[in-house]
Amino acid sequence: MSNGLRQGLTSYGDTAFSLFLRKAFIKGMGYSDDALDRPIVGITDTYSDFNPCHGNVPQLIEAVKRGVMLAGAMPMVFPTISIHESFAFPTSMFLRNLMAMDTEEMIRALPVDSVVLIGGCDKTIPAQVMGAASADKPAIVLPTGPMLVGHFKGEQLGACTDCRRLWGEYRGERMSGEDIERANERLVPSVGTCGVMGTASTIACMMEALGLSLPGSASIPAVHADRIRMAELTGKRAAEMTKGGPKPSEILTKDAFRNAIVMLQAIGGSTNGVVHLSAIAGRTRNPISLETYDEVGRNTPVLVDLKPTGQHYMEHFHQAGGVPRLMQELKDLLALDARHVAGGTLGDAIKTFEDVPGQTVIRPRTAPLKSEGGLVVLRGNLAPRGAVLKQGAAAAKLMQHEGRAVVFDSVADMTARIDDPSLDVTADDILVMRNAGPIGAPGMPEAGYIPIPKKLAQQGVKDMVRMSDARMSGTAFGTIVLHISPEAAVGGPLALVKTGDRIRLDVKARRIDLLIDDAEMKKRQAAWRPPPVPEVAQRGYAKLYREHVQQADEGCDFDFLARPGDKT
Repeated sequence: MSNGLRQGLTSYGDTAFSLFLRKAFIKGMGYSDDALDRPIVGITDTYSDFNPCHGNVPQLIEAVKRGVMLAGAMPMVFPTISIHESFAFPTSMFLRNLMAMDTEEMIRALPVDSVVLIGGCDKTIPAQVMGAASADKPAIVLPTGPMLVGHFKGEQLGACTDCRRLWGEYRGERMSGEDIERANERLVPSVGTCGVMGTASTIACMMEALGLSLPGSASIPAVHADRIRMAELTGKRAAEMTKGGPKPSEILTKDAFRNAIVMLQAIGGSTNGVVHLSAIAGRTRNPISLETYDEVGRNTPVLVDLKPTGQHYMEHFHQAGGVPRLMQELKDLLALDARHVAGGTLGDAIKTFEDVPGQTVIRPRTAPLKSEGGLVVLRGNLAPRGAVLKQGAAAAKLMQHEGRAVVFDSVADMTARIDDPSLDVTADDILVMRNAGPIGAPGMPEAGYIPIPKKLAQQGVKDMVRMSDARMSGTAFGTIVLHISPEAAVGGPLALVKTGDRIRLDVKARRIDLLIDDAEMKKRQAAWRPPPVPEVAQRGYAKLYREHVQQADEGCDFDFLARPGDKT
């Protein structure tokens, strides 16, 4: 089997000439025959001026290259698209599958023996791993790392849980315009991903549990010297992986996915973790059912005291020992014999850990932050294919609640009316937003964190039941039902709700129900008509997306990229 520069030769009808031509061009960059005869480690470059979460990528690339060369292989950097949540219209989730396709095809096209996947902001690592799983060449993940903690008026701040908290105070007129502007300059004090247990940190922690990144790689702050050393070590390991792997298909087993779900629940992780892990699993022979998330959650306590579920920040989680230390508390729930990118098993990889005396960020099993996992899966006549709720960051008093529906037909409708003083709404009502799912929005934006109506915010209301077919940021909090599937835009029951209807949420029973009889439900279903296809979705990537994106319970991948298999 060919490797290095000799693999995947461009077809000219003469393989010897193909190699001759390839070497002639690459030598134009000054490479020697010695360099070109070595195994090649590809390094993904996801840097962009529009992506501050990846602001340290140039430094990480240099350190990875150093590690590769110290181990005797040849590093070759190649670009893929870069996505940042705050700089992607209509939403970064809309572009995740495009990045996955880009990554997969570049890994296939280029003569690499292994690949280092450098990612950070929310959708980038899932996209990379989806692509790598399909390409199935040896791959290792290097997260960019979380940002540092900021400070304002004597308190610590971290994007973006505190972004939302402070903005809520400003909306409720409990914070001045001058103070919100000053806080805006303090919330993101360095490059790196969000400093709380948002989606980016959730995914990074899950990568360690999956066995796709080196121990400790999830929590090192982006600007720490340890992050550079981790990059060098990752490059060294990637060079070793050019000779015998392991490949993603050898790591991404049923046990590995279950380990990742244990991690997701124990850290009080982002609801987006469900969508992204399901999409990765859908690229393998081991797709995940929503019931698995709920089953694991019932038996896995939240042990990490981080915002938005707890009080601390990723910087503190790292100082407390990070994922390897957390895994010591979870050993009985983990498949420790699962294969690991480090070369042995997960159990081997976490034998070395730092036990920090007196730390309170990682709780012992005897004193969990929450007795059950952070996420629950709901069913019912409003969510036949499921919905999710982050119970760890919700109000206990709203876990069983019945209220009157106040319906918004789209994100735009919600934005236009939510602060209208004449809006007929009380704190006991349930805010319902629809047509914000994978197809309806499009791209399933993080608009599920519906703001408290301004007139209620001014009265001191800080939480109420909200529900939609959208997502929300992992940094967000509140009693919010998300990912309702099937979505309204394809005729899901959410499309049939009317303002004034009664809805019951019962988290203990894992139910979300519209309180109308079956006859009325069928009558409304018969009268429903699909919304028109927007002009922008009639060509190009938007057309491809609309016609092939799956629903949230399947991970919102494209149906032609997903791989069938047995449910776990």
